[in-house]
Amino acid sequence: MKDVNGPEGLQKFSDPLRTARGETRAEVALTNPDTLWFNTGTLCNIECLSCYIESSPTNDALVYMTRAEVEDYLAQARSRGWSLREIGFTGGEPFMNPEIIGMTEASLLAGYEVLILTNAMQPMMRRRLRDGLVDLHTRFPGRLTLRVSLDHWSARHHDAERGTGSFERSLEGMRWLRDEGIAMTVAGRTVWGESEAEARAGYDALYRAEGFAIDALNPGRTVLFPEMDETVDVPEITTACWGILHKSPDSVMCASSRMVVKRKGAATPTVVSCTLLPYERDFELGRTLAEAERPVRLNHPHCAKFCVLGGASCSA
Repeated sequence: MKDVNGPEGLQKFSDPLRTARGETRAEVALTNPDTLWFNTGTLCNIECLSCYIESSPTNDALVYMTRAEVEDYLAQARSRGWSLREIGFTGGEPFMNPEIIGMTEASLLAGYEVLILTNAMQPMMRRRLRDGLVDLHTRFPGRLTLRVSLDHWSARHHDAERGTGSFERSLEGMRWLRDEGIAMTVAGRTVWGESEAEARAGYDALYRAEGFAIDALNPGRTVLFPEMDETVDVPEITTACWGILHKSPDSVMCASSRMVVKRKGAATPTVVSCTLLPYERDFELGRTLAEAERPVRLNHPHCAKFCVLGGASCSA
């Protein structure tokens, strides 16, 4: 796992089968399909400085998913015998999609838990969306969770990433969720030069001040993501790394999840390996869940830094 280029100057992450040093690249089989993600579209009400998916008010590279398309993949999951626990919706901002309530309802009716990633700002706070969320929370108690993107526990750092006033607008949405009793968690980032303990202490103080029923110490309830910078030099993951790192391939996100996206101009959605690589054609697995059951070769810096070495997961 030495961090060097190959003897013939080969570039890292350029060959799906071999690393730059000529070693066998690690791959991960789908062994426990636990979460099926849907990207609801890349349109967002804001534009963050370092959004890995480049969501914005104008980016429609991934277009809106529909309820009918979600229902089709839920049926495929049942027919394939996938033991799914959770359906996740991400974006963009999912509440920009006009069918988000319908897609969520379909997933809940199918018996799954639902996780929606949101900034909890104006799109979520429209009357129709609030009424829809309250209705679903009432009909399916305990099975709907919203994960709010709160990059830092302070307005200063959060607003530097997402725009002046965005911290307070997200808190307004979180206060509404609190008052309605709708479960929420938080996704933050670890790029502010503070230790994890310091970050969690800051979130804990915020939650206590606001009366948010969120556990700051639980990594599944307050998720702290590392910086996703593809230019940072990271080691490639070989088959030998599992033993060196004392890590199982089953612990990596692509062993338990897939994501469905719909590209602009495409007639049908397609399935990709995970939420982190929606644009990478090498990680496109096919149009059906059956095709998407094949192993994923860890041929991207995110695979190494974020998943294998960072141990992160987008699921609840």
